[in-house]
Amino acid sequence: MGVILGVIFHFIGGFASGSFYMPFKKVKEWAWESYWIIGGVFSWLIVPPLAAWLTLPGFSAIIKNATSDTLFYTVLFGVLWGIGGLTYGLGVRYLGMSLGNSVVLGFCSAFGALVPSIYYNIFPSPGKTTFVEMLTNTWGQVVLLGVVMCLAGIYICGKAGVLKEREMNEEDKKKSVAEFDLIKGLIVAVTSGILSSCFNFGIEAGKPMAENAVSLGLNPLFQNNVTYVVLLWGGLATNFVWCMVLNARNKTFGNYLDKKTPLFTNYLFAALAGSTWFMQFFFYGMGESKLGNGASSWILHMAFIILVANMWGILLREWHGVSTKTRSTIIVGISTIILSVLVVGYGNAIK
Repeated sequence: MGVILGVIFHFIGGFASGSFYMPFKKVKEWAWESYWIIGGVFSWLIVPPLAAWLTLPGFSAIIKNATSDTLFYTVLFGVLWGIGGLTYGLGVRYLGMSLGNSVVLGFCSAFGALVPSIYYNIFPSPGKTTFVEMLTNTWGQVVLLGVVMCLAGIYICGKAGVLKEREMNEEDKKKSVAEFDLIKGLIVAVTSGILSSCFNFGIEAGKPMAENAVSLGLNPLFQNNVTYVVLLWGGLATNFVWCMVLNARNKTFGNYLDKKTPLFTNYLFAALAGSTWFMQFFFYGMGESKLGNGASSWILHMAFIILVANMWGILLREWHGVSTKTRSTIIVGISTIILSVLVVGYGNAIK
């Protein structure tokens, strides 16, 4: 029963993540950096401590009693993830929900599976799996097979993007994805996919805080909520600095008080997007606590996000007007990524 609940929680979290960008599309006459940071304030600063307060009474004391190393590395991974989250928004902006999410999350899944083992090969730590161990064990070979499949799926999705760009006229591109730019989108999406995997590492770095919450008799289902508070400080710092730079460069500080724009609904939809974004990890933490396997939880989470994001891509007609060949190519690419994610999850499960 616990496993079934874990899968359900991950699906809800995946649905929230795959859907959170939709409210942003309702924001009118604001620059990207303006609505992105308003959403970010809710998802990284306001909602996480509120969720921790509701589920883990006394969470602030747990943070105060955490070691400096735990706090430093949790925030550090949050900063690196923050760069990934920032470029994620740009990837979706330039590639659309379907292609953007597939490339970003494909790389995120692959690097989330590989980077820790490579790190521990260079800096050995008791009980931690190295890359060499992965190469010499069946479970590790299955994981590596899944990673190769994932990269192949990303290549196929990229090929579909090239075909789409060739076939669609400028008017159709603007209708499906207002700022479609394949090259720029792929660059930021690859960067995002690699750095976004740092969120999973941040959860691991903050485990002592989560374990402390459990030792105090608090509900283990919500143990990661205290870690999120600290982890997301790093994400907020990265995104806030960059958005302020863009506000200054583009002279868009006026967006926040511009009465010529629908201020109330803009703030409302930006806040809704940010709050929805955080819910993915609220339910991710619940799912992980039920499955008991961080790597497999991460992979399952990625698979559900890819599925939901591509559902939105279809509803938004992002691939409308392309040939059957192009449509078939993106379907094959997405299917390959989803299959690869499940293969990686299976490899971690049999470990």
